[in-house]
Amino acid sequence: MDNKYDFIIAGSGCAGLSLLYQLLCEPQLSRSRILVLDKEKKGLNDRTWCFWEKDPGPFESIVFHKWNTLAFYSKDVETVFDLKQYTYKMIRGNDFYDFVLSKAKAFSNVHFEYTELLELNEEEGLGIVKTKNGVFCADYVFNSTSLFLPEISRENSLLQHFKGWVIKTKEPHFDTGRGTLMDFRLDQSSGATFMYVLPHKANEALIEYTLFTPEVLEQKEYESALADYIEHTLNISEYTIEHEEYGVIPMSLATFSRSRPNSERIINIGTAGGFTKASSGYTFQFVQRNTSDIIERLRAGKSPLIPTSRRARMFEWYDRTLLDVMINKKMTGSDIFSIMFKKLPPEFILSFLANDTSISQDLRVMNSVPLGPFLSSAFKQIIPGK
Repeated sequence: MDNKYDFIIAGSGCAGLSLLYQLLCEPQLSRSRILVLDKEKKGLNDRTWCFWEKDPGPFESIVFHKWNTLAFYSKDVETVFDLKQYTYKMIRGNDFYDFVLSKAKAFSNVHFEYTELLELNEEEGLGIVKTKNGVFCADYVFNSTSLFLPEISRENSLLQHFKGWVIKTKEPHFDTGRGTLMDFRLDQSSGATFMYVLPHKANEALIEYTLFTPEVLEQKEYESALADYIEHTLNISEYTIEHEEYGVIPMSLATFSRSRPNSERIINIGTAGGFTKASSGYTFQFVQRNTSDIIERLRAGKSPLIPTSRRARMFEWYDRTLLDVMINKKMTGSDIFSIMFKKLPPEFILSFLANDTSISQDLRVMNSVPLGPFLSSAFKQIIPGK
């Protein structure tokens, strides 16, 4: 039974390694036999996760930088606001990977296998993973790969795609305590298009060009937009590019299942499980919440397949409604966020985007946007009880 484990984690990105880390932090679960499967070892600085939270989280020690003041800009709204409840944080991909993998080295019961995954099934009450290097089984398999992703199409999805540069200037230019959350003062003809600016030194900052559109751009188009913004909006003429990152995140009305069809042993996590917020693409904090819920249920001897609560379904409905409005071009993303930032306290909006609001607060957000464009989308996206 060398190939039998308590838990198999298929995919070692944000969701997979977050789960591994929290398993190893829980004394009751840390001695379980755990196998992590992926095509290759993570180690490059290929991602930057930005998020806001009220209290220190499990990865507080590797937070690269924090901001307590944020700015929002559009053609109609310019606001700079101090955060009182939340802190805006950044974690770099290589720091995250190194942190989790270093912790895992201390556990002889954790094994890594770098190979191509071919198939996931449930047989005789076990999760079965077929790979190019053999077959493995476990009581539970946690999957964050693309094996069970629903169809993503122009009709049901937008792509959040982005290219970022970390630039270094010769002279001090940035306020390290203030970040730009969204700057919509750009051409909006392709869809929701904005920049964000996150300085971590007086002469260094991450500048990221982000779009919510059906298709990605040519790399030179991202680069041209970044160069233009840095020169004409930030008024920086001399700088070096210290680091580049690029990514694509689906924002979809498709249904992401919490498990493999007809299986309670293969649990989908991360984007595969629907934990990328459909309306904004935010993922990191939703992954952490789901991971904590999984750990709590395992600790209590329950199945880690977590039923979707009514409140969670309500937030899914909000997300799907907003996304439907943007997909069908009833309103632009710039107009939606501009109206919200004009009518609501900025931190209230962050709370709503983090699924931290009450029903009465939700109603306040709904009342801030025009009823017409949202009403038909809201009816169309009502999620039946599951």
